[in-house]
Amino acid sequence: MTTTALFHLAFPVRDIAEARQFYGGLIGCPEGRSAAHWVDFDFYGHQLVAHLAPDECGHKATSAVDGHEVPVRHFGAIISLAEWEALADRLRKANIEFVIEPYIRFQGEPGEQATMFFLDPSGNALEFKAFADLSQVFAK
Repeated sequence: MTTTALFHLAFPVRDIAEARQFYGGLIGCPEGRSAAHWVDFDFYGHQLVAHLAPDECGHKATSAVDGHEVPVRHFGAIISLAEWEALADRLRKANIEFVIEPYIRFQGEPGEQATMFFLDPSGNALEFKAFADLSQVFAK
């Protein structure tokens, strides 16, 4: 399936200022519209909306993938390998604790990808991926 649609994702955060610092400052997402209880971010060309909802934060379940326990509820982006490496370096320098350290998943198999998982300050799980060959995104 090919599409030119953009996604819109709304998610809970415990503190708007903290979300601004993490998504805007550390991840590098430009800020869009906002109000006292929500803020839009340009997440690699897509609309990411942080809503103040502290009771909804965090992840609970995991699923086994390639020998790792992946947070079931997560979101992220597929970015270039150079962007992925730069982001991993920024996260390490900021002392972000990885749920799954940056590594190459499915090495030598269809769908080989660089991946990493970490939590935002509200406990939302994020995954960032990179593919040497984007035709492998849905490879079986």
